[in-house]
Amino acid sequence: MIAVVLLFWAFCPAALLNHPWTLSITSPLIVIIVLLLERVNERHQGWRMNGREFVTDLYYSVLSATVITWCSQALAEDPLKAVKSSLGIKTEWVTHLPWLAQVALAIFILEFGQYWMHRLMHNWTPFWLTHAPHHHLTQLNAAKGAVGNPIELFLISLSVLALFDFQQTALFAAINVMGVISVFAHANVRADPPIWYSFFFTTIRHHSLHHSTDYESTRCNYGNSLILLDRIFGTYREGEGVLVGQDERRRLTIREQTLFPFQPAIDRYKARKAAARAGGEASTVQGEPAATA
Repeated sequence: MIAVVLLFWAFCPAALLNHPWTLSITSPLIVIIVLLLERVNERHQGWRMNGREFVTDLYYSVLSATVITWCSQALAEDPLKAVKSSLGIKTEWVTHLPWLAQVALAIFILEFGQYWMHRLMHNWTPFWLTHAPHHHLTQLNAAKGAVGNPIELFLISLSVLALFDFQQTALFAAINVMGVISVFAHANVRADPPIWYSFFFTTIRHHSLHHSTDYESTRCNYGNSLILLDRIFGTYREGEGVLVGQDERRRLTIREQTLFPFQPAIDRYKARKAAARAGGEASTVQGEPAATA
């Protein structure tokens, strides 16, 4: 699939490659193909797609492709482009690289940022609260990479690619290649890639361990696509998880996932309100005259 993606973006007619909807079609198409593979080559029966999971996955896939994409462009990419223009930053050297080198560089820049953002989310409570809903998944499948709190989905989408002058086809190829790798890293597909592949790229074995029920075991294998970064920075662990999830594998609803980062503040507010109500009721009782015999 990686080879097909590269061939598509390298050799398809320019009219198709430059069409604004092409990337919007190829990205979900990758997910759909791998979901179909799950039907014929299942890895774990307990991860099998059901109606409730399908509705949740569809909601987050649409959210990511619309609201999150718009927010990323309006709040991150466009301001970075404006800064690049105002400061006169020039990176024409990127466009002079061979096309495949541009694809590789774009993947590395994207993944480097995602690795450190992901690692931060596991090591600082405010960021963990945004990421924890993704770890309340009780099964993995090809669409699960898009499931999470909207704040986390926005944060993990941030990058500095706007500061570089990539060829558009190389940039889109990089996005789709990362899509193939990360989709398979969440997929319920029985597949064991060759050793050389799993040395560089994240597989379902690596990522299922990251999603295991023991929180300490999740603090490894942060690479969304490049497990090589975990090997370099000392966060790689060998192993595989079958049972996934947190808090005794309690599945969160969409509403719970959305409110999760704010739940501690909501709970404190409710506790103060309940304490104030109890104090008021106690004062009322103390102020009542004693009943006569």
